[in-house]
Amino acid sequence: MQFGIFSVGDVTPDPTTGRTPTERERIKAMVAIALKAEEVGLDVFATGEHHNPPFVPSSPTTMLGYIAARTERLLLSTSTTLITTNDPVKIAEDYAMLQHLADGRVDLMMGRGNTGPVYPWFGQDIRQGINLAIENYALLHRLWREDVVDWEGRFRTPLQGFTSTPRPLDGVPPFVWHGSIRSPEIAEQAAYYGDGFFHNNIFWPADHTKRMVELYRSRYAHYGHGTPEQAIVGLGGQVFMRKNSQDAVREFRPYFDVAPVYGHGPSLEEFTAQTPLTVGSPQQVIEKTLSFRDYAGDYQRQLFLMDHAGLPLKTVLEQLDLLGEEVVPVLRKEFAKNRPAGVPEAPTHASLLGAARKGADADREGART
Repeated sequence: MQFGIFSVGDVTPDPTTGRTPTERERIKAMVAIALKAEEVGLDVFATGEHHNPPFVPSSPTTMLGYIAARTERLLLSTSTTLITTNDPVKIAEDYAMLQHLADGRVDLMMGRGNTGPVYPWFGQDIRQGINLAIENYALLHRLWREDVVDWEGRFRTPLQGFTSTPRPLDGVPPFVWHGSIRSPEIAEQAAYYGDGFFHNNIFWPADHTKRMVELYRSRYAHYGHGTPEQAIVGLGGQVFMRKNSQDAVREFRPYFDVAPVYGHGPSLEEFTAQTPLTVGSPQQVIEKTLSFRDYAGDYQRQLFLMDHAGLPLKTVLEQLDLLGEEVVPVLRKEFAKNRPAGVPEAPTHASLLGAARKGADADREGART
């Protein structure tokens, strides 16, 4: 399994001090968090994409390219690439460029975002959100796999004899996850292409996540990509830890109470009981995270949200130390226990390249016989 962190890049006042970081401070903090993730042995750093306050990551490839130059092993990803409001041609070119710069340490997660006003800013209609996601990704998928593309659709100008540049590294496109919280159409889309499906797994109870993952797995098998157990699943989650669980609850409560996403609603105790949010000791985080397998099956990627709601950088880095030193080593060991041999590992550029070469060799052998 791959373990890592994902950030939405919010600029939120610290409720305990009243201070709001500058945009520069928040951007630099995200970089520091990514570098720390590699230092403590995590596998993945993923950034969101937003084009409105109070968020800063409007250009994920710029940030990830900078991080790529300062890391050696970390896999760089997105927690949302806006397939609805970005031009798929630009996505194809930007992420292929990043793939080359990062020596293949790149994948990305397609999403529609959750901010309605963004659509008209980029000339689109939110009422067409699902249709945009389906059509734009269909084009992106072809742009990465066909050297010359002729295409016509509803939402952008036609293409005639078009080649996106640069071509994907080694002829292998970045692996794509399709992220969704509640849209079965997106789970269906991921299954159709044989791509990965990532469930946010923060806001909703386990039975909802279970239904979405099971839908994806069953449709993955329906389209002939393998068994349901071979489908590629990723989950999110949010944690806040201290050595003593009471200290964690006391310290995190003011941040939870005013958080932009879930503040001013259910109590911290209600939210942790009803959703995957874990606030407590490292052992409690381990136990709650291991329970995800009970409803999602054996899966490939676990990302944690660590820097939301105004938490200061110092605190986030302390959280990452606990995650890397006390939590993830145990999770790696426990998730590996009794994992069926047929469950695939998380895709990487190396594994995708190996599969492509194996397929090419098989095709050549078939042609000779």
